[in-house]
Amino acid sequence: MERAIPILPVDDLRVARAFYVDALGFTATFEVSDDGSTGLLGVARGGIALTLDCPMAGHGRHVCVSLAVADADAYFREWSARVAVKRPPHDEPWGARTFDLEDPFGNTIFVMGPPSAAV
Repeated sequence: MERAIPILPVDDLRVARAFYVDALGFTATFEVSDDGSTGLLGVARGGIALTLDCPMAGHGRHVCVSLAVADADAYFREWSARVAVKRPPHDEPWGARTFDLEDPFGNTIFVMGPPSAAV
């Protein structure tokens, strides 16, 4: 199986774990850290996998990652109860229902599902 796993820059693995695992409901799949604050943290939820990297030198900052989901509204209801969302779900003219939020490090999480009529 081939798939892409985005690597997101973070400033503290503890804060990243609290956001992605505790607030958004991802599961930690691996962690490599000597101090709990720096290193790598892998997270997954369904078919979505991310790697969180602290410090992430040389790869750029403020990333935007798109998560394709079956029902954007369901994710919005769950996640907006736990974290601030930048904009609520809406149908895009190009045929998707989207919303986005920002993690504590300035990375945008762009959630994309089928348009509301298709759900």
